[in-house]
Amino acid sequence: MPIFKIDNHKFILIKEIDIKLEKELQTVTENNLKLIFGFDFVSSEFALHGFRIDTLAFSPETKSFVIIEYKRDKSFSVVDQGYAYLSLMLNNKADFILEYNEKNNNSLRKDQVDWTQSRVIFLAQSFTTYQQNAINFRDLPIELWEVSKYDNNTFLYNQLKSPNSNESINTVSKNKTIENVSKEVKVYTFDDYKLRADKEGLELLIKLREQILNISDDIKEGFTPEYIKYFVNTTFVVVHIRKKWLIIELRVNEDNFNDPKGLAKDISNRNWTTTREMKIDSIDSINYAVGLIEQAYQTQK
Repeated sequence: MPIFKIDNHKFILIKEIDIKLEKELQTVTENNLKLIFGFDFVSSEFALHGFRIDTLAFSPETKSFVIIEYKRDKSFSVVDQGYAYLSLMLNNKADFILEYNEKNNNSLRKDQVDWTQSRVIFLAQSFTTYQQNAINFRDLPIELWEVSKYDNNTFLYNQLKSPNSNESINTVSKNKTIENVSKEVKVYTFDDYKLRADKEGLELLIKLREQILNISDDIKEGFTPEYIKYFVNTTFVVVHIRKKWLIIELRVNEDNFNDPKGLAKDISNRNWTTTREMKIDSIDSINYAVGLIEQAYQTQK
């Protein structure tokens, strides 16, 4: 899709240019990890047992390590390499904890890491159709992100999402590494959350999800062990599922937040980025909540 800038009411094409070196992409990504992904930088070129990890990061939201690899070669297997890195991590947890503590002057303990949320991200200017099809499984802890650079020194990061699939990687692969990693790493999907609610709660969840995603095409959906999150650059609303109702937490601008019924209570004293919480137990409460969620979405702008 072409991108334009406007000059005196006329469009001027912004041309995409080549990222000549993996190192250029690595440097710009590492310098902006928090803004792009919400991750904390741990280290660069982390070497362990014959592997060299381009970027090691930590997600404070999921309390998990993330391995980021930068690729220009199009012949590599995203599944084989991704699971090799995950196997390395899960078999050497103490080394990853030590690397984090040494580079961050911190005292992270092994039991403070959610190893089930470990994942690998591959960044490249483009991926082959074969590579894109290779991630078409519901439980693959591997992400593909295409990065474009433009002649006005603009970068665009775009995650490639595979079509929804009900197939598990374990049903088509007898690879021992994949089998061992899959025993410990858990990739959550919307179906996992549907099981947490009864008929009334599920009706509310499906309706709320539809309303949130209808706010804008740029809203993405993510899943953690505790909640569903919706985000653009950062998470602006999370949804906790109960049997018969939902709890939403909002990240809003308190200076202009408008809650005429006073249904969203202040939770700013909690140790996270959300500041408001509301219980949803009826279709009517969803209609009201969407107005609050739209305000939270505007914090992304």
